[in-house]
Amino acid sequence: MALEKNVVVDNIEVLENGCVQVRTKTAILEDGEQISGTFHRHVVAPGDDYSAEDARVQAICAATHTADVVAAYAEAQAKAAPVALPEAEA
Repeated sequence: MALEKNVVVDNIEVLENGCVQVRTKTAILEDGEQISGTFHRHVVAPGDDYSAEDARVQAICAATHTADVVAAYAEAQAKAAPVALPEAEA
């Protein structure tokens, strides 16, 4: 009975706003048969450091996170930032 843990990036998606969604699959194998598996998702936003990502994710980010995309994403995030409401006077 040999147990093996296999972790692989199995899905990469680029969203309209330039964000790259990454899904990582972790599979536990017993004698070559999967007995358990989980998924984890995370997002790499334009302007984020992606140097520690999988090589395929790095290549996609390098191609899609252009200066224009990073600037547009930063502008959209600034517009969506919460605005402080004035305090009610007592």
